[in-house]
Formats: sequence, structure tokens, C-alpha cells
Amino acid sequence: MAPEVYFSALKKTQSHADCFSELICGINADISQFGEGSFVGIKMTVGDEKSTGNIKPEVVRVLAEKLKGQGARPFVFDTNVIYTGQRQNAVDHLNLAYRKGFTHENLGCPYIIADSVFGTDSKAVKVDFHNVKEIKVPSLITVMEDLIVLSHVTGHIMSGFAGSMKNVAMGMASRSGKQIQHSSLKPCIDTGKCSLCGTCIEHCPVSAISEQSGTAFINSNLCIGCCECISACKLDAVNINWQEDADIFAERMAEYACGILSLIKRKLFINFAFDVTRECDCIAGDDPRIVSDTGIFASRDVLAVDKACFDMLTRSRDIFSRGGRIKAHLHEFKYAQEIGLGSLHYNLVGDV
Repeated sequence: MAPEVYFSALKKTQSHADCFSELICGINADISQFGEGSFVGIKMTVGDEKSTGNIKPEVVRVLAEKLKGQGARPFVFDTNVIYTGQRQNAVDHLNLAYRKGFTHENLGCPYIIADSVFGTDSKAVKVDFHNVKEIKVPSLITVMEDLIVLSHVTGHIMSGFAGSMKNVAMGMASRSGKQIQHSSLKPCIDTGKCSLCGTCIEHCPVSAISEQSGTAFINSNLCIGCCECISACKLDAVNINWQEDADIFAERMAEYACGILSLIKRKLFINFAFDVTRECDCIAGDDPRIVSDTGIFASRDVLAVDKACFDMLTRSRDIFSRGGRIKAHLHEFKYAQEIGLGSLHYNLVGDV
């Protein structure tokens, strides 16, 4: 039987919080699985300093109040990232979150960083996939029983489409786990475009980039594939061989998501198709939307919720493929079903 994906369309003059309240009423049975006394982790990201499209605190509060009303103990969490910026450690990460309004007062619950101050809390869990034989996650993930994933749907520089699967795979991995997922992607320098400005050298978190023969050079033995250099370069001088490696990256994300979710008993995935930008919240800033605001999708099936959202947003064309150049998301959907992460078939319920 195909899993249900509930959809609440954003109506004219309706706020995001009101649209979310409407959706929560429709998925009351799914919310009620998080019962009296349960510690419910709400996974989401506040985005980078300049990001404006991320899910807002007043929207998250709607869910937190609902959970508290049925006796649960919700908390919002995220993990530290591997690229440079305000989310590399818990101190700067939390200060950024507070500046963006993610305080206890606004959320109605605590906001925590799951993998310790410096992102060193990492446990290895054995799995048996084609690319990944163990996943590395914060110890919190190994004991968590209740999870709700709130994902701001965007494009992505490597995976094309970013929704719940990426939020779980990257967002719930430890920093070392993030590196493992990225490690097949090795960028290189287009020497014809490089001005040796030094920006990529400055931003590389593992010092894999240096000057060589008057241009920047990436040491592939040191590179962890985080692609911070791509977002830092303003001359498009850093390239990735997409045809060779993008599918492997997509497979590793699906494997990580599958391994992580196998550890958790009760799960719910909610995708917000508002302010959908070409880049993810780590890069986008206040970039323009690439599609009109659509609404909110929810399901207990992580693959189904991503596929339903993707299908609705790409009814006229694949806005995430960057002119057909990126197809990793299509491979990830298919591979995710093959390894048992979820279903590509779904029943869409709601005001379609």
C-alpha cells in the first residue's frame, strides 16, 4: 500500500504559520504518535547568516506547542557543518540561531547543537550498503526514539534537489560523517578563469588548496569534497566532474539517511515549499525564488514526501536540474527505493 503524503496549499494572504497549523490539523494521527513524556527531536536548520528563506521560528513554534499540548517534550536541534562560517562550532552556531530569532521564548522549546561544541561527538554505527559500511552520527542520534524533520526545500549545488532526505543524511551526521558523504566529489581549478585571488585558499577547511604555477591548485588527497571552494569562488573557476561522481554522492546520502532512520522508532517528515531558491540555505542568502510558493507536505515516509514535493514543483519542468546538467536527485530517488529507504509511489491527500 502506497504511503500517504498530506499536502496543505498556501492560500493567498495566508501566513506560513497558519498554513502549517492547517496541515497539523490534517495530520493529527501522525502527530499523536509522539505521546506523553516523549522527547521529540525537531530537526531543522537556521541557514547561514545571510539566508532569508529558512523556516521561521514562529512556524516551528506551532509544532512545539502542539507537541507540548499532548504531553511530549520537544526540542529543536541541528549539527555543526564542515565548511567555514558561523555554524562550524556550537557557540557561534547558537549565537547565529539566537540572532535569527531561534530563542526558547520564540520557539516554545530549547534549541540545541547535537554534536558538541566543536562537532567532535561522533559514534560509528555499522551498516551494510554498497558505498557505506558504517555511518558516523552524534551519540544523541543513537538513543533518539522520536523525530520530526522540518525541511526547507531548495535546489542544491551537488544533489540538485534538497529536501527531507538531505536534511537527515547531512544534517543528522557528525562532521566526520558529512565528510564521508562528500568525499567522492573532488573539485578542480579551471586555470583559465582563476585569478589567484586567494578566496578558495582562505575558505578551505582542510588547507587542501594552495598556489601552484600562478594559479590555485586543489590537492585531491587532502580534499574532503565539501565544495566550500565552489561557493566561495566568484569567478566560476572551481569545477566538479558531475558525470563521474554526482551519482555516488547521491547514493551515499541515501545510504546515510537509511542508516540513520533505522535507529529511530517514530518518525515524521515535513517539507516546506516556500522561498525555494536555486541554492541551499548555506549559500542562497536572499536569492530570488525559482518557483512560486506552493505549500507544505508531510508523510511518515521520507522518500515519498520528497518525491511528492518534487513532482508538484516540477510539473512544467525540472527546475532543479540546472538546464539538464544535474540529474543526481533523479538517481537518488530511484536508489533510495532500491535500498528500502521509502517509496516512490504515494497517495497525495489534501487541497491539491
